Amino acid sequence: MTTTYDPNNIFARILRGEIPNNTVLETDHALAFRDIHPQAPTHVLLIPKGPYVDFGHFVAEASAAEQAGFNAALDAVLKALELPAGFRVIANAGPDSNQEVPHFHLHILGGRNLGPLLPA
Repeated sequence: MTTTYDPNNIFARILRGEIPNNTVLETDHALAFRDIHPQAPTHVLLIPKGPYVDFGHFVAEASAAEQAGFNAALDAVLKALELPAGFRVIANAGPDSNQEVPHFHLHILGGRNLGPLLPA
């Protein structure tokens, strides 16, 4: 898969403040915000502030500080969302996964029974 980053993707524009968002949490290394087309009662996106196309790119090239900061942000978001019955975290990568935005991001979903991960 490509690791060529498009600096004009929608998440890059959100990070630059060109597009508003409903922020849940912002840290030095990450931004979490509510999805504008939620697939569950709680649907938050968590993105690193660095230019990474997908999870593999992030793991291969992000600094240890970026990776630790991103994971700490995930922990903080999960605590803030208070999803006592559970949650799902999804990261899509590439066209076969239907990744829509070429900027690494996690979908954090909860607030109802989410059913099986994939249809049978």
